Amino acid sequence: MVCDNLFLLDSLTSFNFHFQVMFYSLAVVTFGTAVPAGQFVPGIMIGSTYGRLVGMFVVNFYKKLNVEEGTYALLGAASFLGGSMRMTVSLCVIMVEITNNLKLLPLIMLAVGDAFNEGLYEEQARLRGISLLESRPKYFMRKMTAKEACSSQKVVSLPRVVKVADVVSILRSNKHNGYPVVDYSRGGETIIIGLILRRHAASEFVKPVSSKGMSVDEIQLDQEDLDMYIDLAPFLNPSPYIVPEDMSLAKVYNLFRQLGLRHIFVVPRASRVIGLITRKDLLRERRKVHDQ
Repeated sequence: MVCDNLFLLDSLTSFNFHFQVMFYSLAVVTFGTAVPAGQFVPGIMIGSTYGRLVGMFVVNFYKKLNVEEGTYALLGAASFLGGSMRMTVSLCVIMVEITNNLKLLPLIMLAVGDAFNEGLYEEQARLRGISLLESRPKYFMRKMTAKEACSSQKVVSLPRVVKVADVVSILRSNKHNGYPVVDYSRGGETIIIGLILRRHAASEFVKPVSSKGMSVDEIQLDQEDLDMYIDLAPFLNPSPYIVPEDMSLAKVYNLFRQLGLRHIFVVPRASRVIGLITRKDLLRERRKVHDQ
């Protein structure tokens, strides 16, 4: 009912500056808290209120009696939602459905913007440390390689057969979520055999202590347990995603976005090719399984 009154042409002028300050303050306080309060309806209220205030100013200052304050309220709501939530096409459709007036669509399209800054939800994810990737990579990533992106990071790896004390020390010294597991060939060359997640490496010590789970810092092991060795092969992912060191960082970004990855290994450029797989090969293998 309140939103309807804001968009009416001849509504009461009780929706004033104090009303906007109250809704804006409440929206700022409740945003990000653990309460079932969204930002869509408050965004409509705040935007339509300041839009209507602008319309009232135009009427009183320029003496334009034919100016419709409800139109200003509608454009204010569209601009506020577009600036705070980065809704573009869907917002235009919603606003047209609210007014049931297709003639206002060009004005709504001009009011809705997506530039200059990030939306509320993107900023909240960034402040909470959530690794939320945008839909497209930045332009500078096209000129960078995967090796340049990870050159400043020190790789912490685990051997296949490792001492329990070394595993506990590595898990306590950093907060990485995944670790490459390496082995050595007969010639002494280091070979990547898989990826092990932090929870999988810690579960071998946590489960015997507590069924609910326990952090690595809370685990108490005696010296006999620390001197034992463990084979990580049964707990690792033997086929992690791997990219060559000279791959464009933009392509790596797209892999993370499209495949929902969390880790990618960067390795030197391979010296030889052992095969090539095409889409037809995948379809051919599917037909073989179907025929069997």
